[in-house]
Amino acid sequence: MLERFKVPKEDEIHVPHDGLRETVASIFEKMGVSPEDSELGADTLVSTDLRGVETHGVSNMLRSYVQGYSQGTLNPRPDWKVIRESATTATINADRGLAVILGPKAMQIAIDKARNIGMGVVTMYNAGHSGAIGHHAMLAAKADMVGMTATAGGLGVVPTFGAEPRFGTNPLAISAPAKSEPFLLFDAATSAIAGNKLGLANRVGANLLGGWIAGTDGDPILDEVPMPERGQYYQLPLGGTREQGSHKGYGFSLMSEVLASMLSGDRPSMLTGGGASHHYFAAYNIASFCDLEEFKQNMDDMLRTLRETPPAPGHARVLYPGLSEYEEEQERRENGIPLHKEVIEWFSDICAELQLPPLRTLD
Repeated sequence: MLERFKVPKEDEIHVPHDGLRETVASIFEKMGVSPEDSELGADTLVSTDLRGVETHGVSNMLRSYVQGYSQGTLNPRPDWKVIRESATTATINADRGLAVILGPKAMQIAIDKARNIGMGVVTMYNAGHSGAIGHHAMLAAKADMVGMTATAGGLGVVPTFGAEPRFGTNPLAISAPAKSEPFLLFDAATSAIAGNKLGLANRVGANLLGGWIAGTDGDPILDEVPMPERGQYYQLPLGGTREQGSHKGYGFSLMSEVLASMLSGDRPSMLTGGGASHHYFAAYNIASFCDLEEFKQNMDDMLRTLRETPPAPGHARVLYPGLSEYEEEQERRENGIPLHKEVIEWFSDICAELQLPPLRTLD
């Protein structure tokens, strides 16, 4: 993550990952979520924070989920159902359940199908937010499979040359295991900047770079600007402008709509005006395509080659997707997760309101 979005050192308060997981699970339970699902949701969120992806961890998202449960837009005990199924596919009606919790269950269905048939694909509609979709793709990699996930929903991103938003940030993710190298995990929004990074920018007072957002007339803002007020901007596709390849981000966003919205049998947000999210979970059993150990050794060789690529002037090293997150997780497991003091204040308030013990800190 770019330095501009990280918590300033003077505002950091470190918390132990196990204590954070316990508090988050307790908050989910107070929202009416079952103990088992509360643990699952807490694991998704805290695992994301451990890997340094604050955009989709507890800082931004937990308060949003609490609001959704409190207002009734999220169902704490969804009667989710598989409504269509084949040997390799399934479609789930999530019954307004949070995909942070249902996502790992959907990916497990895909993994089980892939183990039996060679691949499995599960789509989900009528669902809440999925958190960091890379977390769900990573579950397949941990099962010695290639995992792919996609999400579509919301209205905040304009198409290239567009003056009205037609997409959410519609991320795509892929993960694959290696033999000894940290596994590959690529997880990115198809917008120029992830929507939740705007929340981080607002919290830490960071400016937005040119080509990340547009005015409400759709015209790209090409200068560095402070974070605008809500309703005074739209987001741009990856690339920002046509000259810089925004048509590619636009196309990637459509990929998410086809995989997550259309294959679930539902209509995209641009046709419904918003509402629930759509999700896509795929697992490819490597052993059904090639020798597993040979694949993992080839992955090792490829990732090591990338990691050992000579860096350009002014840069310390070359990274591959998933490497820095792996390293961040090791550090945070040992020294705690740095949360912004404003986030700690929110935890203090919500724990008092719900009559829970305060979040334990290390500072």
